[in-house]
Amino acid sequence: MNGDRDAVLHAVSSAVLAVTRHLSVREVLQVIVRSAQRLLDARYAALGVPDDEGAFAEFVAEGISDEEWASIGPTPRQHGLLGAMLREGAPVRLPDVRRDPRFDSWPRAHPVLKDFLGVPIRDGEQVLGIVFLSNKRAPGGFTEDDQRLLTMFAAHAAIALTNARLYERGRELALVEERTRMARELHDAVTQKLFSLRLTAQAAASLVTRDPDRAVRELERVERLAGEALAELRAVIVELRPAELDRHGLAETLRKHVRLLDRLHPASFTFRLGDGGEGEALCGLAPETEAAVLRVAQEALHNAARHAAAEAVTVRLGCEGGRVVLEVRDDGAGFDAAAASGRGLGIASMGDRAQALGGSVRVSSEPGGGTLVRMEVPR
Repeated sequence: MNGDRDAVLHAVSSAVLAVTRHLSVREVLQVIVRSAQRLLDARYAALGVPDDEGAFAEFVAEGISDEEWASIGPTPRQHGLLGAMLREGAPVRLPDVRRDPRFDSWPRAHPVLKDFLGVPIRDGEQVLGIVFLSNKRAPGGFTEDDQRLLTMFAAHAAIALTNARLYERGRELALVEERTRMARELHDAVTQKLFSLRLTAQAAASLVTRDPDRAVRELERVERLAGEALAELRAVIVELRPAELDRHGLAETLRKHVRLLDRLHPASFTFRLGDGGEGEALCGLAPETEAAVLRVAQEALHNAARHAAAEAVTVRLGCEGGRVVLEVRDDGAGFDAAAASGRGLGIASMGDRAQALGGSVRVSSEPGGGTLVRMEVPR
């Protein structure tokens, strides 16, 4: 009994310490799942936090590699056994999950789960999520003692999760306040620059015929002021980058965006991170790089959703030869890329974002042949 209690306390302490280290909610969820897996010596463990649209706002797992996740496809929706657990809010312990009437089929690449133990993570009457384990390494499956331990662990994990959410919310509010302050200051500074720019341009225009040398000097000042205004506008863009990038980083933010489009549109939207483990190299990108790549991806995805009449849209994010590479590919109607170059569909703005970082955007398409948008920027 004392040993079980010590194990639970150790697992809970890991989750609580994750909050004190100021990790994101998703990272705290990962710590909770890993701690539960070790606590009960399970082959697989997962935790799902539901959203209000019939899916999961967060879903993390242990025992499944990134390559296996990519093959499995989108995260599960709130149906079958997982949906029943969210609705009923009661623990479930099964010798073989496949024989339960609430069981639904798995994707082809999904690992085979047998013995199963799941409990809700509660905050009072609210179910924050569900944590479940499968394929206990020791023979005999999960026991009543295992269920008691996991229930005890889930009660403490709810505190860690709630605290992580409160911390993250507080950080978001602080970021919003700081962005608002900086935006106001930058707006004032840019306004002054543009006012000076206009007056200097007017002065240069009046001097062109009667004092050409002075007009040249004024035009040089126009160029300098324009460069300063552009630099400050870029600073505004970086400081006002999407809050999701601060919370989850580029890859996870893009994954969530693609997942949302997959739910909202009849076409199939999928996300793939890297090739051969290259996705790890995306860590530590500069904020302006993350913001630019996300904006180009959103523009390309908007075009695919609204104009392509595609059945499938695939997004790939990775690194090749020291450069971040984004590809958005669809199998839709396509268009004459040469005729559309620089006009419409946001092609010019996508190119401008990439060029500002020393990169490029290439759009390949032809009528009836689908479209590929490829962005490359230095890592």
